[in-house]
Amino acid sequence: MKQRPSIIGAIILTAVMSAAAIAPAADDATPTATKPADPTVEESTLTKPGQPAPVFTVPTLDGKQFALADHKGQVVLVNWFATWCGPCKAEMPQLKSQVWEKFGANPGFVMVSVARGEDAAKVGPFAKERELPWIIGLDADKAAYGLYAAAYIPRNYVIGRDGRIIYQSEGFAEAEFAAMIAVLEKELAAH
Repeated sequence: MKQRPSIIGAIILTAVMSAAAIAPAADDATPTATKPADPTVEESTLTKPGQPAPVFTVPTLDGKQFALADHKGQVVLVNWFATWCGPCKAEMPQLKSQVWEKFGANPGFVMVSVARGEDAAKVGPFAKERELPWIIGLDADKAAYGLYAAAYIPRNYVIGRDGRIIYQSEGFAEAEFAAMIAVLEKELAAH
């Protein structure tokens, strides 16, 4: 008597063979649908201390323009931020009390915080609520920011009188913030 495979056995056999045919081999080096890794801070940073600071012009909250090139001969602090960024929000009071209140009256010092990827409608209430008295720039299309970095905020750049970057940092950490203040003190005392 001939034995015929059962219908259930045939279905199971077909399912196993189908799965084996579409499953990637264990040694297949081609990733299936993996997201590429985010760049590291170092990979996303496009500048280095000692190099000329990339020049940019951005509109400001007060309806004017901030052009970095107009401030050669001054020490400039460029702060990149966003209103949604937690570390940026934590840093703003420190920028106000430890930087602006200390150096803001010095004619050799200029400070600008530039909102990355945001417009006046978003940034205006943020600046008003925090009573930020320095220049607030708007970089809605991230074109200016893109000259300095590809990702990560807040970022701070101290640019010397000669237009070169003398200090840069990413994130908000007390030690880095203190180092930035020390650089500002030294640069502003030198003239």
